[in-house]
Amino acid sequence: MLTLDKLLIEQGDFRLEADFTIPAGARVALIGPSGAGKSTLLSVLAGFLGPTQGRVLWCGEDITEAPPGERPLSILFQDQNLFPHLRLETNLALGLNPKGKIDATDRARIETALARVSLEGMEKRKPGALSGGQQSRAGLARTLLRGRPILLLDEPFAALGPALKSEMLALVAEIAREQGTTVLMVSHDPEDARALCPQTVLVAEGRAHAPQATGPLLDDPPPVLRDYLGE
Repeated sequence: MLTLDKLLIEQGDFRLEADFTIPAGARVALIGPSGAGKSTLLSVLAGFLGPTQGRVLWCGEDITEAPPGERPLSILFQDQNLFPHLRLETNLALGLNPKGKIDATDRARIETALARVSLEGMEKRKPGALSGGQQSRAGLARTLLRGRPILLLDEPFAALGPALKSEMLALVAEIAREQGTTVLMVSHDPEDARALCPQTVLVAEGRAHAPQATGPLLDDPPPVLRDYLGE
């Protein structure tokens, strides 16, 4: 399980508290007003930012001070983390080896991952030769190869059209179920939260609240969330 133990994040006038646990294999949305701290919280979990106080634990192990590359997680941003000058094969190889060196076994794994996201035969292409949806699939394929137990999603599909976004969310759900992955997804779209995440963390007014059932929370939101959603 992922535990945020009396976590406090401070940056200038910004302050965010979090103190809750997420079971392994759960899919949880983070939703709330812009600037409330959703992406900041993911950055602390990923190790890009350090908390002012408190701890981050995974299965009882304190990972608060662990470097990003040594944490049991992958993170997918809206730009898909792809290097535009490298072929897909090399982009995905970096998920297996920071130096990008791969052997025949690794190459076979990359081909399998690309096939899993319907990009078979595209390993020689560069990101610029792919559509937005294909780039999203390539970013997801790299997280598949890393095989980390936690997946952080910072609105990676926000620029996609409704049908393609729905398809990508369904693919994430399918892969997460297969691998038992714990998913935390930042979203500004409540329908994305409904589609992927049975639970939702409301981030508002200086606190990331404990996970709640997504449907009831969005059906009868508290005033701060109702104002944000425009209801």
